[in-house]
Amino acid sequence: MEIGLTIMAENKIGVLHKLTGIILEFNGNITYTQQFIKDDNIGLIYMEIEGISDEEGLLKKIRECSFVKSVEVHKTLKRIYGKRVIIIGGGAQVAQVAQGAISEADRHNIRGERISVDTMPIVGEENLRDAVLAVEKLPRAAILVLAGSLMGGEITKAVEELKKKTGIPVISLKMFGSVPKVADLVVSDPVQAGVLAVMAIADTAKFDIEKVKGRVL
Repeated sequence: MEIGLTIMAENKIGVLHKLTGIILEFNGNITYTQQFIKDDNIGLIYMEIEGISDEEGLLKKIRECSFVKSVEVHKTLKRIYGKRVIIIGGGAQVAQVAQGAISEADRHNIRGERISVDTMPIVGEENLRDAVLAVEKLPRAAILVLAGSLMGGEITKAVEELKKKTGIPVISLKMFGSVPKVADLVVSDPVQAGVLAVMAIADTAKFDIEKVKGRVL
């Protein structure tokens, strides 16, 4: 079973080394981690760990560290937020895609699934290229929707690279430029694009994007 662990600790050299050593002692495998420093110079360390059989023993050992301020066990972000739909592009189109995605995600989440929707209204070829490439680094990103009226050039290359590296499916709105040519699916209606994005990754849906790959809807 995988657990989520949040540790508040002093911002000092060697903290991560010590903590990961303790987790190793308890045969834990860290599947995901993120850290950042809060305003009061206290570090927040979040980890998702599998393989821990003695949870209480692990917590006791961590609490014994002088640099640890607090430690909390909870559900993993995977269980709380689930798969992520990433929507990038022009503000108006992004809003419409998000409307469809949120409405559809609500139906599936009511039935026990976990799907969340992330949006980023942004314009400019370089900005969009960087945003597409960065999807690879987003945890739990399951599908990308590109919403706009014109995308090509470096954005198209970024889409091809993302798909090659991760296999994350890409839905594009019907637009000018070369991005629709490399997308897995092109959708004319932005609201429908959001709905289909959620259906494509939902375990409780029967829509298979592979069966309509390359089509324009």
